[in-house]
Amino acid sequence: MASSNNVTPTNCSWWPISAMEEDGKIPDGEESHEPTIHEHKPYSKDRLVLYHWTQSFSSQKVRLVINEKGLLCEERDVSLPLTEQKEPWFMRLNLGEEVPVFIHGDTIVSDYNQIIDYIETNFVGDTVAQLIPDEGTPMYARVQQYRELLDELPMDAYTHGCILHPELTTDSMIPKYATAEIRRHLANAASELMKLDHEEPQLTEPYLSKQKKLMAKILDHDNVNYLKKILGELAMVLDQVEAELEKRKLEYQGQKCELWLCGPTFTLADICLGATLHRLKFLGLSRKYWEDGSRPNLQSFFERVQKRYAFRKKSTHWECLLRAVISGDPLL
Repeated sequence: MASSNNVTPTNCSWWPISAMEEDGKIPDGEESHEPTIHEHKPYSKDRLVLYHWTQSFSSQKVRLVINEKGLLCEERDVSLPLTEQKEPWFMRLNLGEEVPVFIHGDTIVSDYNQIIDYIETNFVGDTVAQLIPDEGTPMYARVQQYRELLDELPMDAYTHGCILHPELTTDSMIPKYATAEIRRHLANAASELMKLDHEEPQLTEPYLSKQKKLMAKILDHDNVNYLKKILGELAMVLDQVEAELEKRKLEYQGQKCELWLCGPTFTLADICLGATLHRLKFLGLSRKYWEDGSRPNLQSFFERVQKRYAFRKKSTHWECLLRAVISGDPLL
């Protein structure tokens, strides 16, 4: 059985299907030549399946990796607001109840960073993009440095904090009612937890403790001083990225090539940066951090990365992300 942070070989002939039926609907008057969600495709050792939640930040990065490499992969949406991650079929994939989960033949990979490393290691060739340079090269060191730096950013805190404190944002794409909705959700969740704690004491471990930790985390994100602190730290990270992009311009001055964060080749570091800027734009932080002209290299990067096919195809729609936030999704 698969567990979090693990790469597990297993017999996957039982592949479950998401409980959501929308993927299988066919518009009136149209015929579909593809199997619907209710049909099981024949088992194949080369079959790729990604179980993900569309609005999950880590899921988004995995989808971008898959599409930048040009891989054909089935996608199954696991709805966190509908708690599909707690269904027995999904827990057979990942006891940690977290998305994304990647399946390749008999192998299950259930940690998002390990999914990316697995894909990069196992899918190579002249026609497949290499997103992580060869180990031991200067480009490899740069990519790993910025991959780690950007992965450490507390994106869930930015998301919850900016919704709860819109006064710190500019031109946010979040409607005004969202703040009231998420506060109402927190109040209802607190009442429900108190009720369960009283009526169902056997659930205290591990369910109640986990839910209480999640609530406490979101309440921490409601601390405006904490939010200002982490936004100040974000500015320093983006200053470092801006300086790195400037180094590339000087390094390749006079050469005709498109420059990215670590060099003339698009890499995993660019996926991480592009996904980060995409989220910050939604939250109303782009004017503060690059659209005011303070970081022109960052602005140029964002404009270019949005034009890439994988980003146009797989970046989360603003409306979908908003629904996830209002639903209280803790895995943003």
